[in-house]
Amino acid sequence: MSAASVPRHIAVVMDGNGRWAQKRFLPRVAGHKQGVEAVRTLIRAGSERGVEALTVFAFSSENWQRPADEVSFLMDLFLRALREEVQKLHSNSVRFRVVGDVSVLGAETRSLIEEAEALTAANSRLCLNVAVNYGGRWDIEQAVAKATAAGESAAFAQWLSFAGQPDPDLFIRTGGERRVSNFMLWQLAYTELFFSDILWPDFDEAELASALAWFAGRERRFGKTGEQVRVLSTTPV
Repeated sequence: MSAASVPRHIAVVMDGNGRWAQKRFLPRVAGHKQGVEAVRTLIRAGSERGVEALTVFAFSSENWQRPADEVSFLMDLFLRALREEVQKLHSNSVRFRVVGDVSVLGAETRSLIEEAEALTAANSRLCLNVAVNYGGRWDIEQAVAKATAAGESAAFAQWLSFAGQPDPDLFIRTGGERRVSNFMLWQLAYTELFFSDILWPDFDEAELASALAWFAGRERRFGKTGEQVRVLSTTPV
């Protein structure tokens, strides 16, 4: 696969954890725990292929409506990941960022987020964005408020949560659903959408390879005609 066919930024909705567990007569939270292994696989395999940024939808602003015990487990799982995974990410030159409204999270969680982001800020192999208490509509609303307060609406995009990063080239959603679910609404404007029936805990390197192969076969026109794109792709730089 050529460098040009590798997406710079991949955004992922990790759907199907609960159903994976229920199929095995396990509590839903067991699926979320197993899903962490799939995230590790995604980070390693994406980094090896030259992906610059990964964004994973860990907890949406709508997920607070889930059963209280599941919400509590997810928050604890995130806290445990902050304690146990960040040093590993740092040793592999992965930059770690949390995107979303973290003001509602616990003091310890917010402190660990700050420490993790500071520790990994200079890393450049891959940027891992973890979306927590995030929603695409929230992102646009908070950007509008900041731009209005600053009187700089002409540079609106700089106030969005992903300012300074390339928009996703590839969006992956597992679990068989075909929707973006309020995820990165501004940034997904020209993103290629790949939907997989695989439940997230079963997402492996082979499934990522399938998504990348599908992406490599797409013709990305960005409003141009196919003929224009093909001419540009063969024009010497």
